[in-house]
Amino acid sequence: MTQATLPGLTLCNNAMLRRATRKLGQFYDDVLAPSGLKATQQGLLYQIHIGDEPTMGAIAGALVMDLSALGHTLKPLIRDGYVETFADPGDRRIKRVRLTPQGLIKLDEAMKLWRVAQQRFEDMVGKEQAAKLRAALDDLAALDFDLPPAAT
Repeated sequence: MTQATLPGLTLCNNAMLRRATRKLGQFYDDVLAPSGLKATQQGLLYQIHIGDEPTMGAIAGALVMDLSALGHTLKPLIRDGYVETFADPGDRRIKRVRLTPQGLIKLDEAMKLWRVAQQRFEDMVGKEQAAKLRAALDDLAALDFDLPPAAT
């Protein structure tokens, strides 16, 4: 598709990023389909795994999600027995998350498929370009986009 077929979109950073995200998300979802997980679920399981029983707030912060969206995304993983939540022993108001033994097995299955998707992506765009893209996106996610106060 050329810029001529996307009038207006090519001028909007948000629209082009969302377009690319949908395309790449569909690709990873297709590769991960045999595991029964979406790429977002695989990523969440991985984040929980490396977080060593992280708090809900820590996961939400790492993934740039609000807590309600995180709760919505966790529901099917809890229902399917891959994840469990529990109160923090030091402060019962804080909820922590961990993988169940079944969740560890599912994560291992999904990670094998994820590696296939990751390799295909890097084969298509190049390993160096993929690394540069990840770095640029990480830098972008770290920016503070707070709007200045409205003029009165």
